[in-house]
Amino acid sequence: MTRPFHLAFPVHDLAAARAFYGETLGCREGRSSDAWIDFDLYGHQIVAHLDPAAKPVAVSNPVDGHDVPVPHFGVVLSMPDWQALADRLTAAGTRFGIAPHLRFVGQPGEQATMFFYDPSGNALEFKAFADDAMIFAT
Repeated sequence: MTRPFHLAFPVHDLAAARAFYGETLGCREGRSSDAWIDFDLYGHQIVAHLDPAAKPVAVSNPVDGHDVPVPHFGVVLSMPDWQALADRLTAAGTRFGIAPHLRFVGQPGEQATMFFYDPSGNALEFKAFADDAMIFAT
């Protein structure tokens, strides 16, 4: 079993982070304080830390015809879970930075991917592979 990762990241508004990660993404909330909130993101521990001055970094790199925001984080899901999340986000009116689609079609590493931002401007990518053997394909 792969061990869960831990990621701490800045947010400018804890209430907005709670609504986005808890309600929009469906993450179970763990411990919290006036300065941070733990969330269970598909079994991984992410922690939104309050930084009222937090400003997103606007850097991107070209990948398969799209400008991919850097930095970003997310989870590699199963294809059914990825589709369910894409449907959930679309129904919630989420504005995608890169809409759900397949990239590297017909190549090693073909994957479903989508990018979107939390209320503090943190970029998230969720992806899925029809064959998990392709996750590290070269």
